[in-house]
Amino acid sequence: MEPRNLSSLTSALGLDLEPRELVPALRHASYAHETDLESNERLEFLGDAVLDLVMADILFHRFPERDEGELTRLRSVLVSRPVLAEIAGELGLGRYLLVSPGAEDLGVRERPSVLAAALEAIIAVVFLKRGYEYTRAFVQRIYGERISQVASRRPEDYKSLLQELGQKRFGELPRYALVEAEGPEHEKVFTVEVSLGGERAVGRGRSLKEAEQAAAKRLYLSLEEITD
Repeated sequence: MEPRNLSSLTSALGLDLEPRELVPALRHASYAHETDLESNERLEFLGDAVLDLVMADILFHRFPERDEGELTRLRSVLVSRPVLAEIAGELGLGRYLLVSPGAEDLGVRERPSVLAAALEAIIAVVFLKRGYEYTRAFVQRIYGERISQVASRRPEDYKSLLQELGQKRFGELPRYALVEAEGPEHEKVFTVEVSLGGERAVGRGRSLKEAEQAAAKRLYLSLEEITD
């Protein structure tokens, strides 16, 4: 079984591919389980890696003045689940997915994680069928102005960056805990611990918000293997 009007999907994506070539990328695990066909999970794995490389390549050449830490921050945001799901939603990808009747009843085809995974799987198919340069151009096309928009944002909000990283890499949100508040009321210093993915970091600041940002920055950079 194939989704209807796949030619309209290849057209929306601007792809020079046979519509049937996209079918493996659209098979949700629920559908694959009921049909004994391979799901899109292996393609998702490859697409995730390809997207990381493509986005690093694009950012490296587009922003020669940015350092390693800033480029990593931008890439982390741009390949995150929320951004991928947003792009997939704009492309109407959900209606082309192959899901089981039970998953359909649960609204699986519109879940951000499912949409993001399907888009990564499509990127993998494009890479396998047309190679790197074609895939790079495809990624730039579907992202449109997002790359420039994200690059123009202020980089200081590490709490948001850590949250996006947690959702993408671990499927969980960071947890913050106040460790200590010391000093007189007008000069109080807060110490906060944040944990994510089995890792922890501590930050200090003159306000709770400042301490949380400091802890989030330290853990985010640690998880991304950046030396601050």
